[in-house]
Amino acid sequence: MFKRNIFNQSVLLKKSTIRFFGSIVYFRFNYRYKARIEGAELFQKLPDQNVLIISNHQTYFADVSFFFHAIYAAISGRPNTIKYPGFLRCKKHNIYYVAAEETMKAGFLPKLLALSGAVTINRSWRANGQNVRRKVDRSETQNIDKALQDGWLITFPQGTTTPYAPGRIGTAIIAKKHKPIVVPVVIDGFRRSFDKKGLRKKMKNSELRMRIKPPLEIDYSKTVEEIMAQMMEAIEQSPNYNTMAQIKKQEPK
Repeated sequence: MFKRNIFNQSVLLKKSTIRFFGSIVYFRFNYRYKARIEGAELFQKLPDQNVLIISNHQTYFADVSFFFHAIYAAISGRPNTIKYPGFLRCKKHNIYYVAAEETMKAGFLPKLLALSGAVTINRSWRANGQNVRRKVDRSETQNIDKALQDGWLITFPQGTTTPYAPGRIGTAIIAKKHKPIVVPVVIDGFRRSFDKKGLRKKMKNSELRMRIKPPLEIDYSKTVEEIMAQMMEAIEQSPNYNTMAQIKKQEPK
């Protein structure tokens, strides 16, 4: 009951937050939309620590919520479905995700959601919708290091919901430093189904897709730029995929 995690946060409070918000979105994901998950059995085979999960990003909150449902269902023995409410058991509490501090402090609801495992950062390239340039806060990178050393860390290398945006080199720097197991995940359908924040519904009965790929084989002797390029290719957000998407749009229907 009084156990605390590596950030001195109450584990009971974190689990309660996950169960509360998980119960709210459970019915939305299962009955208002169609969920299709592939490869989630991999979550059952990963070590308890030093796992970096990378993914493309489509909404602020719906993506992460779906991740929690897929992971908890899988480690509870029901992979590739979110109909089993594994989040109610919360068997693994050392799951974290990287989020922009301005997003998680923008109102009472995001502040509550942050208790589910957010590792917040001040983006060095963007603030309040404007492009900026500022120094990286070392304490924030240390928190990311702690989260990765303690458990699993979900991150979105692009740092934005804009499709095919370039990846931020910081993710590759983290990987090169800690040499974690890097699991690429590709999601789709969230942009069509929700608003940008991932709170309001747009298109009912659309499909929410998640594909978990095998861990990357990374040569850590390569430069961070080369590692970043490999990651972006794996989450299908590289320039090659952007070109293919543009060609597909131009094809006659």
